[in-house]
Amino acid sequence: MQDIRAKPDPAIIMPEPHDPRLTERVTGVDHTGAVVEIRVPVERALTLYLNAQEIVTMMTINDYPEYLAIGYLLNQNMLKPDDVVTGVDYDDDLQVTVVRTERHTNYEHKLKKRTLTSGCAQGTAFGDLMEALEEIDLPNAELRTSWLYAMTKSINTMPSLYLEAGAIHGCVLCQEGRPICYMEDVGRHNAVDKLAGWMYRNRIDPADKVLYTTGRLTSEMTIKTVRMGIPILVSRSGFTAWGVSLARQAGLTLVGRARGKRFVALSGEERIVFDQDPASVEEEAARHRRKGADDD
Repeated sequence: MQDIRAKPDPAIIMPEPHDPRLTERVTGVDHTGAVVEIRVPVERALTLYLNAQEIVTMMTINDYPEYLAIGYLLNQNMLKPDDVVTGVDYDDDLQVTVVRTERHTNYEHKLKKRTLTSGCAQGTAFGDLMEALEEIDLPNAELRTSWLYAMTKSINTMPSLYLEAGAIHGCVLCQEGRPICYMEDVGRHNAVDKLAGWMYRNRIDPADKVLYTTGRLTSEMTIKTVRMGIPILVSRSGFTAWGVSLARQAGLTLVGRARGKRFVALSGEERIVFDQDPASVEEEAARHRRKGADDD
């Protein structure tokens, strides 16, 4: 069978905030009683099958169902990095994606051990993911502060569904301060799963990459980043204690509250190279402040 990764898509993905499938216009009233019309993201149910077995139904904006399906299975340790994916079938009418592999799969027992996580839009993690972390040795990479400042400014000023409609999370794969793949969804776990699927599909080397997220640095985000082999995770939001503990255990560089010239690193500080004076960096503009900017 042919591995679908043999047909790479070289396109660099960025948000398409004006895609009419992703938002609806809704009328209401504001705090003064005046009639207003705003755009809101559209959620759709997507049911994922691995071969003949139903795995999960996710709420998603559903812009990249193939990447979401593959990335979810990878990050849940149901799809192995060396698995041969023989096909991904998506039915828009049924809102179903089927991932087919050469390897026979049966995860009935594993599905019973599913644990609800703190991620918005009901993310899930499985008990054996912790054990899988022990098998991963993250590469020695560096994070220059000049790259960090360039990256956060570029992401915060880039046209996005968040800036158009809000109520959305973004995850961005970056290299040396340059965004190379930017995914958005109603939950940060969906956005990072789509990145994982895109990386798998296009044979992207994670060793020199940085993962940026608009969401909190939770245990789930830490686990998924480590499973993807990415050595550095950055967020504009804050941390959870378990997220920090797992990052330290795995040797992941964890940088949070990254806004304007400010950031805090709570794990893997040895990868950071302080090559730019913070005094030369502009503060974040009010228009580009997002959820969590005043909370952490």
